[in-house]
Amino acid sequence: MSLDLLPFLPDTQLTEVMRLRVQSLQQRGQKRQDGERLLQPNEAVYRLDFSQQSLRFLHWTVRLAQPGRLTITATSQLWTPDLTNLMTRQLLEPVGTFWRAAGDASDAPVQCYEADAHEFGERIAELAKVRKVMYFLFAFAESCNPETVDCSITFTVDS
Repeated sequence: MSLDLLPFLPDTQLTEVMRLRVQSLQQRGQKRQDGERLLQPNEAVYRLDFSQQSLRFLHWTVRLAQPGRLTITATSQLWTPDLTNLMTRQLLEPVGTFWRAAGDASDAPVQCYEADAHEFGERIAELAKVRKVMYFLFAFAESCNPETVDCSITFTVDS
């Protein structure tokens, strides 16, 4: 049994395309499609690339360099070259919510809703059986931003 630590990687190109979609709608005075989920200013798209398919969730490693809140939402979307729009129904539950309070010591562990985070990790492992890549929306709040976050997930690899 081996361990597989997978870092969440920012997908800057996809994030930019989704931001351009919002900008385009605003400039034209148009509304989003029914059920479409537009990227918010505090959100970015991240991805996980699976090198193995038979995974068992072990734990999250989330580091927040300063107080703040990070919410990670998985998508069922398999983005294709035409970059189809993200629909609300493609967002998976539960989400992972991680935070560091203002009074926390700098070496204190990041807090989370453990049951949700564990179920979320198990869900990702299940989806890895049929995926090579998975996409996520990272929402940054309360002074949290991409530069202050380091996030990965560790799995055991079933042999």
